[in-house]
Order: sequence, then C-alpha cells, then structure tokens
Amino acid sequence: MADTLDVVAVVGSLRRESFTRRFTQALGALAPPSLKLEIVGIGDLPLYNQDDDDNSPAASEAFRARIKRAHAVLFATPEYNRSLPGPLKNAIDIGSRPAGKSVWAGKPAAVVSVSPYAMGGFGANHHLRQALVYLDMPTLQQPELYVARVESLLDASGKIANADTKDLGTKFLKAFDAWIRRNAPG
Repeated sequence: MADTLDVVAVVGSLRRESFTRRFTQALGALAPPSLKLEIVGIGDLPLYNQDDDDNSPAASEAFRARIKRAHAVLFATPEYNRSLPGPLKNAIDIGSRPAGKSVWAGKPAAVVSVSPYAMGGFGANHHLRQALVYLDMPTLQQPELYVARVESLLDASGKIANADTKDLGTKFLKAFDAWIRRNAPG
C-alpha cells in the first residue's frame, strides 16, 4: 500500500457553493498528510443509459477511470426528500456498469452527509449505505459523520469553525485512513 492514499470525494450536490461541497473541501483540509483527497465532479456526467454500455460517453469513461485509479472513495451527500440526490445515484450507476465491470467493487468507502437541518442527512446517508453494500464496497462504520446545521459550522473562509466538528472530522479521516489500509484490495 502506498504511503499516501489517493482518495476521491464524490459530492452529491451540483451547486457550486453547496454546503456539501464546502464541507468536503474543509474536511480535506483536516486530512492527515497520508491521505490526499480530491473532489471528482459529477455534473458533466450524462444520464446513465444501458444502451451506452458498449460505447460509453467520454465523460463516463473518464469518471470510471478516475475512480478505478483511486485507493478509496469518500461519498459526501446532501439529503433530498430523505434520500440521496439523483446526480449522485447516476454517478453510482455509471461506475457500476456495464455489469461485471464495476469500478466500485472492493474499494473502501466512507460516507458523510450534510444538511442545514437537524437530522444531518441521516436518510440520505443510510440510503447510500444500502447501495454501497450491493456494490461490495467495505464502508467505514465508525465514527459516523452526519453534519447537521452545516451553515453554522463553516466560517466565511470555508473552514470548519466549530471545534467539536473539527475534532470529529479529524477522527473520521484518521479512522478512514486506517480503514483503507485494512480493506484495500490486493
């Protein structure tokens, strides 16, 4: 296993200034030196269509290739109607196809859910975890990271301003680093 782990962050919100994207960037700033976190965009992905399995659009192929190169995946999701947003589900579908060629299989994962509401995206977090079980992605169980009232936790520069949240984020990333090292294929 490499000294520095390449982790892609797949952010479920497309909005440029989304709380989920901002929190993921702030979380990345807390990462230990052994963990390199890069947000991989999903906004340019076409809608998944099984008819394209034999001739995938270039954006889908580039996304699949980037996921495949990574040691692990951090999924960061907002909550839409007590579930994950459509663009995130679409990205998951693109990565899982064609059948038998999933780039997700065996890749260690972690989930953070972000919300301006009190439950911290609990519903989205657990819906996403259900899909990750099917995709055969060993997913970090503890510590869990549900971020409620996110707008009050970030300062004007985009950093995590709340000490308890900063501590939890740091613990989460250290645990994720250890999880990846224990569960990475090969």
